Amino acid sequence: MDSSLTLYTGAKLPSVGFGFWKVDKPQAAEVCRTAIECGYRHLDCACDYGNEVEVGHGIAESIQSGMVRRDDLWVTSKLWNTYHAAEHVQPACERTLKDLGLDYLDLYLIHFPIAQKFVPFEHRYPPGWFFDPAATPPKMEEVRVPIQETWRAMEKLVEKGLVKHIGICNFGTSLLRDLLSYAQIRPSVLQVESHPFLVQSKLLRYCQQEQIAYTAFSPLGPASYYSLGMASQSESLMDNPVVQCIGLEKGKSAAQVLLRWGVQRGTAVIPKTTTPERMKENLNIFDFELSDADMESISSLDRGRRFNDPGVFCEAVFNTFCPIYE
Repeated sequence: MDSSLTLYTGAKLPSVGFGFWKVDKPQAAEVCRTAIECGYRHLDCACDYGNEVEVGHGIAESIQSGMVRRDDLWVTSKLWNTYHAAEHVQPACERTLKDLGLDYLDLYLIHFPIAQKFVPFEHRYPPGWFFDPAATPPKMEEVRVPIQETWRAMEKLVEKGLVKHIGICNFGTSLLRDLLSYAQIRPSVLQVESHPFLVQSKLLRYCQQEQIAYTAFSPLGPASYYSLGMASQSESLMDNPVVQCIGLEKGKSAAQVLLRWGVQRGTAVIPKTTTPERMKENLNIFDFELSDADMESISSLDRGRRFNDPGVFCEAVFNTFCPIYE
């Protein structure tokens, strides 16, 4: 199996990327360097992760040492919710480029189909979800910015050479269909939560029909959400008997089985770990295949379980009811 997805432009997106969500700032530069050393060429970043400066240091050191060239890397970042108005899109992208120390991004994604009130860079960056964290109680402040307005500004980033590809995160088929009705530059990639508890087979099939590459975040399931109180240990996919059993048969870890399932169904996956051994293990999934029966057994674990749901966490954590998938 090819270790990359071919986009409609002909560009190749590496099938296994490295996700920087929840990588602590003090570790991020070293984690980035180590990931590149282990063989990762697809780096998934975002303004909201709060570590782009440090990731940028890791990229710069890797290039300066001769480990990679800039064009060996696929670097993704994301437009935060507070920058959806047309006049804020380019400044937000330029801030990300400055932080990462790059001249261009390979991919820039709209992070959520949620537009929030603008927070000036000098006031707070990254701005997070609250408009005013000191308010009593603090809340999110939504604004009415059409996705079409944001998308037009994203297209201009491509025209200006700041970004090679544009795409979206956390969109469903209705929003995608609407976006395709006016997009002058089609979305190259959709990034969504996807794992065997949230298979999203119709969404994947629609993306494949429309030649939109599909990247799965949280491909190993709930582990990143335990510390946030958004999942319980009893929901572990790594400990799931079906996954464990297939891993034993193949001589592979549960994580490798889960990632192989993701790439074998035609998606890119962006696991995260700070351990070099695990980094290497997560990349080492192209020397075995899952049978049709294995794929079906894993897919049948689907229970529509979404761990990263603004309709749940925004109310619980940010005092604002903000559903997007319903």
